[in-house]
Amino acid sequence: MDLVAGRVVPAERRPIRHLDPVLVLVSVALVSVGLLLIYSATHRSLAAIGEDPGFYLKRQATFAALGVVLALLVASVDYRFLKVYAGMIYLGAVVLLVLVRTPLGTAVKGSQRWFELFGFQLTPSEVAKIALIVMLATFLSELRRSTGELALPHVYSATAIAGLPALLVFLQPDLGTSIVLASILVGMLVVAGARGRHLAVLGLTGLVLVVAALQTGLVREYQLERVRALFDPANVDASALWNRQQAEIAIGSGGLTGLGYLRGSQTNLDFVPEQHTDFIFTVAGEEFGFVGSVTLLLLFALLLWRALRISALAKDPFGTYVAAGIASMFAIQMFVNIGMTIGIMPITGITLPFISYGGSSLLTNAVAVGLLLNIHMRRFI
Repeated sequence: MDLVAGRVVPAERRPIRHLDPVLVLVSVALVSVGLLLIYSATHRSLAAIGEDPGFYLKRQATFAALGVVLALLVASVDYRFLKVYAGMIYLGAVVLLVLVRTPLGTAVKGSQRWFELFGFQLTPSEVAKIALIVMLATFLSELRRSTGELALPHVYSATAIAGLPALLVFLQPDLGTSIVLASILVGMLVVAGARGRHLAVLGLTGLVLVVAALQTGLVREYQLERVRALFDPANVDASALWNRQQAEIAIGSGGLTGLGYLRGSQTNLDFVPEQHTDFIFTVAGEEFGFVGSVTLLLLFALLLWRALRISALAKDPFGTYVAAGIASMFAIQMFVNIGMTIGIMPITGITLPFISYGGSSLLTNAVAVGLLLNIHMRRFI
């Protein structure tokens, strides 16, 4: 017998007995691949300036170890307690997004998105992803319990919940994370049973807001240039096409099986900008080729399958919506990040989950996996 959430639970129904091994193995595999690709993308340039070639690798490995601990902690406490603190978590994330725009935040390359803490960068927009998922799941599950129906006013209420952090992130400016937050909203509304016409009205509202942002100058010129580079490349400056062109060259040069680990010329000669973060997929394409790239995509497909399966098997609506929000978060980041490296999406600065360098991103993904494991383990309790 065991005691869970104040109730005695038979041994055969203890949470740990229902751990999802596939999710654990896929997550470990993705992080391991990420470490390999980060080292390949950075070791040569670091050595050229006399720095430790393993600097980025060691930092990412440290965050990976912290991520394991964090995932275990998140998985060990009943996820349903989050409903009680959802408002505080959401408010805390909003406060961080406001504070990062003050002198407390750190500006890098024209964007003010980080707090500098003991040599590490904390990104509040990463915290906002999980906070939004928990808050929306709480709102939608309580709505389902009380009314059982998702009407248009409820859709707008959910949009307002997502809109506040999305706006604050957009003003940093960070278009990529704004897209992720919007996709989380849409994915969770779909799972919650929002009607097609209501989603169409929401989409139309979003279009009006985009036009308003363009008219008022909220969208920066370089962001517009990135969109033009995708849809009208003949009429943009060559510098706007550079990132995409170099990414496509790197991936194309890999052929079927790749040039071999640490042997990518585009990678070793630093032709692809931000290759250890936004363009990390180009390393896989160049050094492991089509076969390696497809293998990586299959790992992501397994990750999404497990998240959606957990959403379907969850014991309660709150668990269903949390898992659906996490699946939406992973899916949009994977699609946009890989899409921009192969020329089918505009460059927006979205990282590749588990793969791209970045401590805040990796820890956020670890929390997401911990929540998925938590929901899966407690589906019978």
